[in-house]
Parts: sequence; structure tokens; C-alpha cells
Amino acid sequence: MKQSQVLNDLKQRTERFIEQAEKWKSLTQDELNWREGSEKWSVLQCLEHLNLYGDFYLPEFEKRILAATQINSDPEFKGGWFAEKTANGMLPKDNKLSNSMNTFKNMNPDHSKLTITILDRFLKQQHQMLTMLEKAESVNISKVKCKITLPVIKFNLGSTFKFVIYHNDRHLWQASNVLNQLR
Repeated sequence: MKQSQVLNDLKQRTERFIEQAEKWKSLTQDELNWREGSEKWSVLQCLEHLNLYGDFYLPEFEKRILAATQINSDPEFKGGWFAEKTANGMLPKDNKLSNSMNTFKNMNPDHSKLTITILDRFLKQQHQMLTMLEKAESVNISKVKCKITLPVIKFNLGSTFKFVIYHNDRHLWQASNVLNQLR
């Protein structure tokens, strides 16, 4: 698959996240903080979790893109086996999460009531993600290496984008299900 196809898919997903989050702006803070149980997350907790990851990955993307050699072509995208398996494992399948995952303690959202500013921050980060995806068009996303939140391991830029955006997809799906339970 060409790099442009990968980036276009990721842009479309991110645009869908923005549309979804914009709709949630009409909900009350109580609705956005509602949880089915003490071990379940609210919509705002899902978004804050994604914001915490965005705080790590957005600066990493910018740093790596700015340091990379510019290209004038559209190369084939090649992701590493482990990176692609990890990214694809994030996506919901058959209308359910295929695997449960434990969250790193530093990425676990606070269990207190969160404010609507979490939603605004999420939207701002998604617009930044679109900017990073556009900037990535000018570098070879198969060759640029990125740090991930697991020390020592690096993925290429394309697989890292996929991991982060598929992770967003996972938790927006989760947040939508929270709202379905509320209604």
C-alpha cells in the first residue's frame, strides 16, 4: 500500500473523531462523566486517557518529522510485523474489543469528575494530529523511527501513527458505548 493511502485513511479516521467529539459538546458535564460502574470509564475519562497519550506522541511526531529527510515521492508503506500487530490489536472487531488491556498508571485518567475542558483539549489534539499527518506526507514514514511509550522499543512513524489513531478509535468506540448505556 502506498504511503499516501495509509495517511489518507488515518486522516479520515481523525476527521471522524473530530465530528464525533463535536457532537458530544452538546451533552452535559454530568452525562460526559457518567460511568456504568466504578471500574468503568466515563466519556471524559476515555478522552483524558487519549489526551495523556497525545501529550507524549504529538511532540514526538513533530520532532521526528522535522528531523527527517524530505522526499518527493509516494513510497510503499512497510510496517514492522510487531508494530502492525500491536496497532491492529487496538481496533474493535465484530462490535467488541478483541482484547482487554491494562493501562499504564501514568496514562490512567483521574477517577474524579472531569470538566468539559477535557473534550476541548481532545479536539485541539485531533486538529494537531491532522497537521502532523499532513506534514508526514513529505517524509518516508517507513524509515523514520519513533519512540513509543514502551521504553527501548521503536516503531516506524507510519506504524506509530496507526497505533495512536487506532488506539483513539478503540476508546472513542468505548466512549460511544458508555453513552449508549446511559440512554
